[in-house]
Amino acid sequence: MSGAQGRRCRAWRVTRADGAVLGFTDHDRDLEWEGCRFRAGTGLSAGQIELSTGLAVDNAVAAGALSDAAVTEGDIARGRFDGAGVELWELDWAAPEGRRLLFRGTFGEVTRAGGAFEVELRGLAEALNVPGGRVFQRTCPAVLGDRSCGVDLSAPGMSVEARVGAVAEGGRVLRFAEAPALPPRRLERGTLRVLDGAAEGVVAAIKEDRQDGDWREVALWFAPGAAPVAGDRVRLEVGCDKRIGTCAGAFGNAVNFRGFPDLPGEDWLVRRPVPA
Repeated sequence: MSGAQGRRCRAWRVTRADGAVLGFTDHDRDLEWEGCRFRAGTGLSAGQIELSTGLAVDNAVAAGALSDAAVTEGDIARGRFDGAGVELWELDWAAPEGRRLLFRGTFGEVTRAGGAFEVELRGLAEALNVPGGRVFQRTCPAVLGDRSCGVDLSAPGMSVEARVGAVAEGGRVLRFAEAPALPPRRLERGTLRVLDGAAEGVVAAIKEDRQDGDWREVALWFAPGAAPVAGDRVRLEVGCDKRIGTCAGAFGNAVNFRGFPDLPGEDWLVRRPVPA
C-alpha cells in the first residue's frame, strides 16, 4: 500500500454535555485540527459501522482503554459521557483537511470492566425513536422545577444542603446526623445532587425519606456508580407526587398544573345508572 491510501487513519471527536472536547486517533502520532488535539494511543477503536439510508438508526460499537489522560472510570460512573456527541473521521494523516466524516451521533450505554470500556454509538436518527406529543392523564407530566412547572427549587423550603454522615447499602442509603430542615417524607420522589468530593456531579432520584432514631435516612432508587462518602456535601431537593392536591397545597402552583384531574377512568365506560 502506498501514497495517500497507505496514510489512512481514523479520528474521533467526543463532545461531552459539560463542554469538554476529547480527541482520539488510531494513528501512532497526535493529530490536530480545528483547535482539537487527537491523541494517539489513548484509545478508541470501532467495530463494524452500520450505515443506512432513510430513517433507520445507524449504529456502531466502540471500545477503548480507561486512562487518566482520556476516559476515566470515575467520569463514566458520574455520567459525564452520557449522551456525549461523537464524530468519526477517516483521513490522510499527512493532509487532514481532506478528511471524510464516516459517522455522527451520540454515546449510548457505556459498560466498563477490566480496565477497558465499551460504548454503544447511536446515529442521529435515534432522536426519532423518542415518543412525542402530550399525554392526557390525571397526574402532572411536568418535572418539578422545570420550565412548564415553574416551581423555584432554590426558594426556601424547596431544597437544603447537608453533609453526609454515613453511607450504607453500597451508597444507596445516605444518613444525616443533622436532619435536613424539612418535614418527614418531604424528600421522597425528590433529587439528590452531590456538590463535592469524588462523586461531585452525581445526580440520583430519592425513593424514601425517613427518620431512624437520631439519623435522617434518604434511600435512593439505585446506588449511583460513584457514591458519595461521609463528609461529602449534597443538595437535597423536595419531591412531588404529581397530584393536583400536592401541587396546590404544598407548592401553591395549581395554575401551572399540567394534568387532567377530572379525567374519567376506564371504569367510566361500563358504568350504568342505579336507583341510588
